[in-house]
Formats: sequence, structure tokens, C-alpha cells
Amino acid sequence: MLKSLLILCEEWFGPGYYHIIIEIGLVFAVYQLFTTRPKRPKTASSNLSEKERQQLIDDWKPEPLTPDYENEDLETERTRTVEGSPGLEIILNGKKCLNFGSFNFLSFLNHEDLRTAAKDGIRKYGVGSCGPRGFFGTFDAHLDLEKKLAEFIGVEEAILYSYGFATIASAIPAYSKTGDIIYVDEEACFAIQQGIKASKSKVRYYRHNDMDHLESLLIAQDVEDKKNPKAAKVTRKFIVAEAIYMNTGQICPLPRLIEFKYKYKVRLFLEESNSFGVLGESGKGASEYFNVDPVDIDLIVAELERSLGSIGGFCAGTTFVIDHQRLSGAGYCFSASLPPYLARVAETAIEVMKKEPNRLRQLKENCTFIHSLLIKSVQNYPNLLKMTSHPESPVKQIQFLGSRPEEIDEAIDKVVNYCEEYGIAIIKTKKVPSDHTFQNKSIRITVASDFTNSDISKCASTFKEIISQIAISK
Repeated sequence: MLKSLLILCEEWFGPGYYHIIIEIGLVFAVYQLFTTRPKRPKTASSNLSEKERQQLIDDWKPEPLTPDYENEDLETERTRTVEGSPGLEIILNGKKCLNFGSFNFLSFLNHEDLRTAAKDGIRKYGVGSCGPRGFFGTFDAHLDLEKKLAEFIGVEEAILYSYGFATIASAIPAYSKTGDIIYVDEEACFAIQQGIKASKSKVRYYRHNDMDHLESLLIAQDVEDKKNPKAAKVTRKFIVAEAIYMNTGQICPLPRLIEFKYKYKVRLFLEESNSFGVLGESGKGASEYFNVDPVDIDLIVAELERSLGSIGGFCAGTTFVIDHQRLSGAGYCFSASLPPYLARVAETAIEVMKKEPNRLRQLKENCTFIHSLLIKSVQNYPNLLKMTSHPESPVKQIQFLGSRPEEIDEAIDKVVNYCEEYGIAIIKTKKVPSDHTFQNKSIRITVASDFTNSDISKCASTFKEIISQIAISK
């Protein structure tokens, strides 16, 4: 029967009848597509009474927008209100205090040249950029600052972010993806933790500044890679470190990290928020401090909110690395760009750093001077205190020791309140419940270049006095 049908089609349409049949079928299919509507399932009619409806509404509870932390996980303390500009001196809760709590390393917050640059920038650009960099948020001020940063550090290119925290938190997931491996110090700052979380990569924590432990992890992974070379070929590996760690104030051993980079074929990301404008003869950071080529660091990341007295952050490296972020850095692509006048402020700060090299030298002297004074108080009470910071670090972390958390909190509050009463503003370090690495409770004292020896001595002596009172009470 089929053979007869084919013979009949050949008589009607000729030898090339196959394509005609296909075309007829397609026309029929298109007709069916446009004329046939999908059948929607019939919804059952609601027979609920008004009382039953109201009961369902009353019983419904929306899910919380944020995790429901236990009360003991949330730290509550009295409000500390700052009035005026946060320079070397602030009005804290109505009292004039020396400001040892702000990241004002080079004392730029009230520098006259930066204030003038800010005023001129506002007159020219206004106070906002009105859009992300990739749309209509790029101004000449951004391009000028990126060029100046790259030239200052000694790399090919730099890229600006509008928020300091988001810089490293966006840079990490821009490169490291699911299946990749990140080696990170267990005392890494919260911004790094958030970047690692966003990357969804495998994480290998190594003990704080312990290069032997890090190398053991790299060797173990190298053994695994040899067992499965096909998977190893597509797995990228990263080391993420801070030049000066926020949580401890220690300086990372950068030469060893660079050695591991080439030996074990990993990429190196260095967070330099606390070291840019601090370490090195001209303030270029850890690469200048250790006399290594900045090109050996795959990505240098830093905030403009510390040494330079501005807002935002930047990443610096080769053109190949930096260009990737212009389409992959979430904080770059989806956030309004840095206000142009703040870019002019940061650019002016770099120029002042070059013109006033004594500012950097004075900062180093202040760091070592306050360290020498504080360490005496710490060493007198080894069962109560521990200072982890490097002498040249402007971030001084003093940990409080003890087995009972409530006693530690009480001691820290006493120190902070006593210092405030006698005109010294210092910080009680706090952590959010999702910060899983920073476990030690401490106070933080930050140093600025324009503090005099008298100011530093007052801070150290005030701290010493309250510590001795706490020790006696115990």
C-alpha cells in the first residue's frame, strides 16, 4: 500500500515530490502552532468562608529578610556619636578626643590641598556620577586617577571601584569560579571572606602567616593533580593574602608567596588596603617594602579610604588581568561609579605623597614609637593581653585573653570607656555573626602621621593606667 502511495505521488508531483511533501508538512505545523492554544488547567473554585480566609491570612508568616541570629550572637553597646570632621581630633559623645580609631594613616582627612580638590571637583562634576562605568558613569577624573595609580605602583593598568569593601569582594569572584581552589589565610578580613563566598570555589585555609602549612596544602594538591591531570588542567588555583592583616596587624611574607606562585603554578592576589601609602620608601606598598617586582603579583587590591583620605578602591595589574574586570567585576559593572570629585581627591593625595616624603617617614616613626610603648604594657600582663601587630604596622591589635567571654567583653568596655573619658578615642573590634575566621576579641589602635610624640605618649599612658587597674581588680 505504501509503495502504491509513493507511485501515485510521483505521478502527481513528478520525481522531486519529497521536498513538496516536507513543505506541505511545515505549512501545516505552522498553522497548528498559531491556531492551537494550550489548555490551561482549571483552578478549583474557592469555597472558603470570609472567616476562613481571614484565618489563613492571620496564620501566614513571611520568611525573615535576614538570618535570625540568637541574642547572644549580637553585640549591643552604648552609642558613640562623632561630631564634625574625623581628623586627628574628634568630638566623641560631646568630648574632645585624640582620634586613634580612624584609618587616617597619612593625616589626609583634613589636608588643605585635598579639601580644595574636593571643592573644585564638586563645582565641576557635582556630587555623583549618575551611572555605572560601562554606561554613562565614566569621567575624565576616573581615567586620570587610574592612569596615575598604575604609574605610581609600576604596573600596566588600574581599575576603580566606588566602594572599598566591594573591591576585593568583587575581584575574587571575577576570576575564581566553581571548581577552582583558593588558598587563604585563616585570619583574612571580612571583605576577603565575602569574595571567597561569592566565588563558590573550594577553599583551603592555612594557619596565619604559616608558610610551611601553606606549602603543605599546595604539595597535597599537586599530588592530587598528578592523579587526575585532565581535571587539573581546567582547575585554577589562587592564593589570597593581605599585606598588613586587618585582624592581627601582621605583615605577610610576600617573597615566599611569590616563590609559591611560580613553583606551584598558582595566581597571587594581594589585598593592600593597610599597606598602600604605608609600606615602602614612597608608599607603593608591600612590593616596594620587600623590593620585589609588582608584576610578580597577579592582582594588587587596595581601598582609597585609608591612606588617601577618599572613598572607593582600585585593582592594579597587567592589562590582560584588569580588562577582564570591566565585564566580570560585579561591583564595577552594576554599581554607580565613584563620584568624580572623590577621584580628584585621591589623585591629589598621591601628588601630596610624592611632594611630602617626610609624611611617610613620620608615619613609620609613629608606628614604631607607639609599638614600643604599648608592648611594655602588654608584656607586663601576659595572662591578660597579647599584641600581634608588626612594629611598622599602623594597625595595632591588642587581644584580651581569658576563658570567660563576658569577662573579656567587660574588660574591653572598661578600657574603651576609660580612654574616651581621658580624651583618647580607640576602637573595640566587632564582628558580624557570619565572620567565621576572626575569633579573638581585641581593641584596635590606629596611628596617623601627624600625631606628635606627646599625643602618642598620652594614648599609651592612658591605656597603661586602665590596664593596671583591671589587672589589680583581678
